[in-house]
Amino acid sequence: MSLKPAISALFRRLWPVLVVLLALPAQADPERSPEQVIRGSIDELVNQIDGRRDYFSDNMDELEALVDDSLDDIADFRYIGASVMGRYFRNATPQQRSRFVDTFRQTLIDTYAKGLVTFDYDELRVLDTQQPRRHEDQASVAMEVVATDGTVYPVSYTLRLSDGQWKVVNVIVNGINLGLTFRNQFDQAMRDNGRDYDAVIDAWAPELDVGDLEEGGEA
Repeated sequence: MSLKPAISALFRRLWPVLVVLLALPAQADPERSPEQVIRGSIDELVNQIDGRRDYFSDNMDELEALVDDSLDDIADFRYIGASVMGRYFRNATPQQRSRFVDTFRQTLIDTYAKGLVTFDYDELRVLDTQQPRRHEDQASVAMEVVATDGTVYPVSYTLRLSDGQWKVVNVIVNGINLGLTFRNQFDQAMRDNGRDYDAVIDAWAPELDVGDLEEGGEA
């Protein structure tokens, strides 16, 4: 069974949980904490999308270009790609590493663009109480997404400070660690395909079940 329908359904269902990333400014402000940056960016995200969903539904290429530009600014895809590849990263060729990053990124662009125009929510809120930082160059920011049916989805973003910029490197949704989930799936695919990097990259379509995210749990 193809994994693409599962991940597409996930992003259509929970897009604001994840694409709040799109509003994060790339340039770190030394006067603002990571949570202040995210809090201030939520209004910008809502203003960009609200009232224009019908337009973007008819102009998906334009929306995909917006997503592409936004993700480039706020997500450290090379760091994420290396983390997802895990122990296999070391033995991959530079070309394979680059190809996986491009494939992983395109998966997000396609699914985000579809999800942006479908999910209904009442509120996006960054929590007033945040965990203290363990390291100066790393931070976790907790927020909640309130769906129209009243369901509250807790979300935690992991950000990394690199070259003066805060960039997102992981997301935990309702207790599900997406980075770890993707890494486990890459590992399984490598074992299923006899460690054939090219075969795994060509077929990459990570599986995330909506029910699992809604129910929560460890991953």
